[in-house]
Amino acid sequence: MSCSEILHDATPPMPAAPSPAPYPAPGSPEELARFAALQRGLAPMFRRVFGDPHAPRTVVVVPSLSLDAAELKKLEGAPHYEERLLCLLLLLRLPARVVYVTSQPVSPAIVDYYLRLCDDVPYHDARRRLTMLHCDDGGPAPLTEKILERHELVERIRALVGDPASAHLACFNSTALERTLAVRLGVPLYGCDPELGHLGTKSGSRTVFRSAGVPLPAGYEHLRGVDDVARALGELRRENPRLQRAVVKLEEGFSGEGNAIFSYEGAPAGPAAAAWIRANLASRMRCVAPGESWERYAEKFERIGGIVEAFVDGTDVRSPSVQCRIDPLGGTRIISTHDQVLGGPTHQVYLGCTFPADARYAADLDAPARRVTEVLAARGVVGRFGIDFLSRRTPTGWEHEAIEINLRKGGTTHPFWTLQLLTDGDYDGATGLYHSAAGRPCYYAASDNIQRPSYRGLGAEALLAAAGREGLLFDAGSQSGVVFHLLGALPRYGKLGAVAIGPTREHADALFRQAVALLDGAARSSSVGCPIADRTGAPAELPAA
Repeated sequence: MSCSEILHDATPPMPAAPSPAPYPAPGSPEELARFAALQRGLAPMFRRVFGDPHAPRTVVVVPSLSLDAAELKKLEGAPHYEERLLCLLLLLRLPARVVYVTSQPVSPAIVDYYLRLCDDVPYHDARRRLTMLHCDDGGPAPLTEKILERHELVERIRALVGDPASAHLACFNSTALERTLAVRLGVPLYGCDPELGHLGTKSGSRTVFRSAGVPLPAGYEHLRGVDDVARALGELRRENPRLQRAVVKLEEGFSGEGNAIFSYEGAPAGPAAAAWIRANLASRMRCVAPGESWERYAEKFERIGGIVEAFVDGTDVRSPSVQCRIDPLGGTRIISTHDQVLGGPTHQVYLGCTFPADARYAADLDAPARRVTEVLAARGVVGRFGIDFLSRRTPTGWEHEAIEINLRKGGTTHPFWTLQLLTDGDYDGATGLYHSAAGRPCYYAASDNIQRPSYRGLGAEALLAAAGREGLLFDAGSQSGVVFHLLGALPRYGKLGAVAIGPTREHADALFRQAVALLDGAARSSSVGCPIADRTGAPAELPAA
């Protein structure tokens, strides 16, 4: 097992690793007590550091996707999703030290790209305060698990922390693995306590929405197994005989690919419906994930559990998401709204987002999101999270139903972080608008799913050089342009992400289309292949919300 660096700071080389420290056993009462003590240090650190842009700090970034392994396999290019939080390198604009750990090395050219976005600090100063570490392990295990297996790497990170009272651990999501890592590093985890993770499951979300008095689709939670699914489908149809579809969701599915859609087409009315549903369960169920079968899905539902809820239909249905934050002092804040862009045959797969959400209803989401946030704060949740809604236009206006809480970093987190860290601005929930520190309005279109087979073989350096020649790269002066991410996935998977920032929604959309056109042109000139549709059958550009 090895520990490697691709960028070095001024810290001297470590001596040979000592024998393993007497860490408490994972999940033991001693570990839980140590973790609780570390977490109590978040509040004084938040008071002292977060409000002072001149205060030194250390952020240890471990972007591990500690999720269900079977569900993670559905995410093409998943190993490179550890690069999504490279936007946190923009913290180097502050007097911060950043330690960023990945499974495999991140290309120095990609790291250099982010460092040059910190154009208001000397490049070499920013580089000196950054340490990139990796496990040299491309296996499927979560990154956090790999780190914990490498005592030398854990000790290396500990040595880089400096003052633990001014340091914290930033992760994609918080599980027992991240709790153990926080204890072994001796720094608090700025995120939800894993003991509260159930509040962010599909069932937990519905329970919280009811507590907050926020509307949600008709449905049933805490289900396990095919019999529960069939009964819930039958009850939904009995309660609403006109219901045409229902959605089945795995408890911890993500990006919509843990869902399946059931069609009631042809179902008889009255008591006979229940028997018909049981007899036609497999034939009327359509799994969202490509290649997934009902048989395999049913096995996962037996193991993981989940919910069944009514499918929200309408001529104009949107999928806005609200980002919220609960700070270590218990303060709550709505920090952004987005319209999620969904695709795939069932329009359930997350493709990207536009920011802010549609002005016709963005401000309307503020009140229900605040009620949910207050319930979570009262239960001890800390950190950033997202609340997903379904919004349907009716003759009298927009109706909103809450469908999910994501107690983790999501697809809308890193685009907003990118914008905020580049422009030092703020979102106003009352108006649904964002302005930079200079007072300029900002909008963006973002996606993690710009993907075509013809892009395979393209390199990050060549793409960035071409985007620079075309004037597409983000410019601090105009506070507009494109920031690329997931660049490490481009050569092998033909996949990358982008955040196109502009002073108007139309400008941001145009920049996004120009970025896709640049990729198409590069693919043609490289003779890698012919541009074809992506796996959703739609163009690779981000569809309109």
